[in-house]
Amino acid sequence: MRDYIEERTLEIAYYIIEHNATVRQAASNFGVSKSTVHKDIVERLGKIDGQLALQVRKVLDINKSERHIRGGMATREKYQLVHEMEMKKHQCNKWHSM
Repeated sequence: MRDYIEERTLEIAYYIIEHNATVRQAASNFGVSKSTVHKDIVERLGKIDGQLALQVRKVLDINKSERHIRGGMATREKYQLVHEMEMKKHQCNKWHSM
């Protein structure tokens, strides 16, 4: 394995642990794809540092178990924002029609 790949894999692992980050967050932070992060963590990290791989796996398992909650919250926030915008638009139209 090339040195820069090994270094990136370790940096991603420490980032995930320190920030309780998701694969998506790690990918965004390091400027790589989610597939690359996944491959680094699942395939490469175990060969480099098995204990670190277990720690990362725990964080990712927790994130996975909470994923449906975060998704629901994001949907709720989206529709609350849409509703607020519609209410403001309705109020503006009400004032203009007077």
